[in-house]
Amino acid sequence: KFASDISKQSCNMEFLQWDCHDVARWIESLGFPQYKACFMDNLISGRKLIYVNCIYLPRLGVTDFKHMQVISACVRELLGITETLWSRSITDPPRDTVSLFLEKKSRSGERADSLTYQRFLRDMHR
Repeated sequence: KFASDISKQSCNMEFLQWDCHDVARWIESLGFPQYKACFMDNLISGRKLIYVNCIYLPRLGVTDFKHMQVISACVRELLGITETLWSRSITDPPRDTVSLFLEKKSRSGERADSLTYQRFLRDMHR
């Protein structure tokens, strides 16, 4: 169910509503059932997926490098974040607006809950 819905999820950002059980089912659908407990024990919700990358995964209990690469790539795909091209400059590259928006949405509270991507873009340009 979850793997086939990735493109739909990233368009409407329903994954932000996922609880840790939904994320665990998604991890299992990627072919990593052994990591379901890691994500559930660490309460990784859809909002917290923005922070899941190769640096953070070992803290969750995912230590196989190839697994880390696949999971990180799938998280970026789900979130609609393009991979940074590190070879273009020695300075930090400009941030993807989707990832900046998702960082804001990863927080809890009324402001984060009511923030839309359109309003985020409008506020960014002010």
